[in-house]
Amino acid sequence: MALFSFLILTSLCIAGREALSVSDCGAFARRPEYTDISVVCGTSAIDLAIQICPAVYTGYNESLLILNQIRDNEDCRGTLDNSVAPPVVRFSFPIREGNACGSKFLTTSAPGTGIFSAFSNIQTVNVSGVVRSFDPTIGTITYNAELKYYYSCAYPLEYLINNTQVDVSSSSIALKDNNGSFISTLSMALYQDMNYTKPLLMPPLGIELRKKIYVEVVASNLTSQYFVLLDRCYASVSPQPNNSTFFNLFVSCSIDDLTTMLENGDSQKARFYFSAFRFVEQQNETISTYFLHCITRLCEQSTCSTFKQCNRRRRSVETTVVQESITEPSVLTVAIRARTEDPLSGGQSDGKGASVGLGIAVAVLIVIGVAATLMAASFYRKLKRLS
Repeated sequence: MALFSFLILTSLCIAGREALSVSDCGAFARRPEYTDISVVCGTSAIDLAIQICPAVYTGYNESLLILNQIRDNEDCRGTLDNSVAPPVVRFSFPIREGNACGSKFLTTSAPGTGIFSAFSNIQTVNVSGVVRSFDPTIGTITYNAELKYYYSCAYPLEYLINNTQVDVSSSSIALKDNNGSFISTLSMALYQDMNYTKPLLMPPLGIELRKKIYVEVVASNLTSQYFVLLDRCYASVSPQPNNSTFFNLFVSCSIDDLTTMLENGDSQKARFYFSAFRFVEQQNETISTYFLHCITRLCEQSTCSTFKQCNRRRRSVETTVVQESITEPSVLTVAIRARTEDPLSGGQSDGKGASVGLGIAVAVLIVIGVAATLMAASFYRKLKRLS
């Protein structure tokens, strides 16, 4: 059996050397360095690229670089890429626990900071592993150095879905994977029906007050082990709620009376609806424009119920001013435009009609008061004569 294994490894080694030798590497043939591995932490997969010439220089080839000691899975083997300079061996595997080529998943928790300071438990999942060289030498000693290439990707599980563009009801975003961010898998859209089949298009004159607005946050192309849980959704008068008046639609277990949660933390989508309103400070504007923001948590299926409990520190539902800065680089675009006046009024919002009406009412009250005083005086004189 040992001889059989030796023959297989020897043939792999010879095949690898025929594919790429030290002379083929030229100037790229050198001793290994810490910078020989590059890692791309994608939203659905992790990609590794290891410079192969230092490994060839040390006595190995791509078939002898083993990912997390998994030798019997074709999907976990490296492939040689000669089309780049220097040439590399590439590994790519999905971010799914149990199917990530032996990668280790470690979830840690810490108190929230900045925009997430209202939450006492913010989670991050770390996906890590190592690519090791396999030495085919049979015997007591070897002259081949052992090579180890470590990788690690940290993915925060709390995101701010932030809205910045007026008159757009939904938008998916495309961005470069920022060392472990699932934000590009999240999107938010507005609908006009409870079945979430009719997208909500903003009318030119805005949405009527008290009209139901249906909101859906969806995770697409995300590993199935995570569900979507909305921790907080709020509206602000500014696209970036920095020193901006805002109103909480819900915070954890505190939900506004006109907000109804339909689904949250039970799948890879969350749904709720609320009634259109306006901000008082926009009373002199024909249309009240405000922006919807949702702080979204990606929780493992087994732990989502823990975060849905109502024993976490949270903010009360109120209208106030945000003093925090938002540093999240990812943006979704959604805005809400609500009417601030009755369309039958002809659009007069300068207050002249109200002033005229108030003057007439005061004049009528004065006349009634004078008439009552004269009638009381006349009645008093009659009583005095009779007595």
